[in-house]
Amino acid sequence: MKKSFALAAAGKHPDRVLDAVKHDIRKYLRRERRRELPEGVDFLDFDCRFGRDADNAQTVHLSALTGLVDAAARDGATQVYVEILAKPGHRTQRPSSNETLPDAALPASGDDSTKADGDGDGDGDGDGNGNGDADADGDGTGTDPVPVRSN
Repeated sequence: MKKSFALAAAGKHPDRVLDAVKHDIRKYLRRERRRELPEGVDFLDFDCRFGRDADNAQTVHLSALTGLVDAAARDGATQVYVEILAKPGHRTQRPSSNETLPDAALPASGDDSTKADGDGDGDGDGDGNGNGDADADGDGTGTDPVPVRSN
């Protein structure tokens, strides 16, 4: 779609004209996404350009398009140019987390440095006794004295 949209129409509220422009853009995207994908294509990607006219159009991301239309209307533009061209998209596989780290950087399975509290008992309270009671002073009450701050 390569189209210039008027943002002012006689007898129509400017907000309704703006809504109609954004509706036409979304309608085009829905229509293109409904089409059958060619063999070997994972999804449709879109190349977009936006500007006050075709000569001054800049390449933009699809997600920014409606925001740019809103901004142009706020700035008092009388028309905007929108170009959206569908192109085939191919997904790339992300490397697994094990492939990104060298073998020496992976921790051993029994290594205590991987525990959240670092004390090696795995209970997360940091006291090393393994019961998870957060009894750091070891008196068995589960409550620890609160340090008093002096200013």
